[in-house]
Amino acid sequence: MTPAAVPPIASAADAVVRASSDGTETGGPERPPGPLSTGILAFVEHGRAAGARSRALEDGLALVQLAEDLGYDRAFVRARHLEDYLSSPLTFLAAAAQRSERIGLGTAVIPLRYEDPIRLAEDAATVDLLSGGRLHLGFSSGYAQNEAVFAPVYGAIDRPFAAEAEHRLRRFLAAVEGTPVTTADEHTGFAAAGTPLRVTPDAPGLAGRVSYGAGRLASAARAGELGVHLQLSTLSTGRDDGGFEAGQLAQIRAYRAARAEVTDVPGHVSVSRMILPILDASDAEALAPLLDRDAERQRAEHSDAPPSMQFGRVHAGDPDAIVAGLLADPALAEADELILALPFGHGDTTVRRMMRAVAVEVLPGLRR
Repeated sequence: MTPAAVPPIASAADAVVRASSDGTETGGPERPPGPLSTGILAFVEHGRAAGARSRALEDGLALVQLAEDLGYDRAFVRARHLEDYLSSPLTFLAAAAQRSERIGLGTAVIPLRYEDPIRLAEDAATVDLLSGGRLHLGFSSGYAQNEAVFAPVYGAIDRPFAAEAEHRLRRFLAAVEGTPVTTADEHTGFAAAGTPLRVTPDAPGLAGRVSYGAGRLASAARAGELGVHLQLSTLSTGRDDGGFEAGQLAQIRAYRAARAEVTDVPGHVSVSRMILPILDASDAEALAPLLDRDAERQRAEHSDAPPSMQFGRVHAGDPDAIVAGLLADPALAEADELILALPFGHGDTTVRRMMRAVAVEVLPGLRR
């Protein structure tokens, strides 16, 4: 995994980038020195199918190709069950591997509560080999509030929700690391009785490219304890009185401290931000709904009764102002990777324009 560094923050419905709390804390393990790596994070739709073809899936594959052409280091896709977005990300990434050569391919995130870890390990190892070792897996527990609806579909659990997800993560990691999952007996036709049986195919290095998506301090620290990498999104499920970015900075430091207790190998931290350069009036018009939503969230954040969750601000407006704002973000300053969270529910033309604008107008100002 590639370490990195940078910093972002703020913007608004009026397309003016605003500064946030500086989060100037001291102490705690720091990010190892290295260049900033960059990625994109996309929703891929299932819709617009015509016969046996899906225009939406084809658009998603083209988006990965564009990300590679623009020089992004990795392309991530979101995973959703029972929605109109990608429910089988590994299948999609297997296809993306055949349409690309260099770019890393990843998930952000697969909810482990709804996965069989051994079958997932078989699929992931296969995709990793098809991609030439370019697979980067981001996992999470999933959304506990969906349990009543999802349990009859994906199977009931005996453990608490988060504990079940961690159990499945441990089983997955053990499987891809080559730990035997069972033993052949006298009825096993392909191996002698007593032979340890492991998940196949073998995908060397895959276990070292696994991340956990944390939304609060405790889950970030747990990712460090488990020895995996860390993904932080544009949403925190816990609140921090110092603000969203200060809260994520605390999560990064808790993660690095916990990881340092179990390994000397530095962990990789990726931080997602929504970045919307506005280059002309057409951009402002196309992105107005996102800017309005951001303004509404910021008003709620500063109300007398703020929501239980915290959202990161949208970084919108003039590219130079966006760069200045990003360079002030204390969480991103200690992260290794900036992931561009692409807007969803917008036309393919708008999304592609944002990817190009960020690559050309913003990222050069963040590289040191």
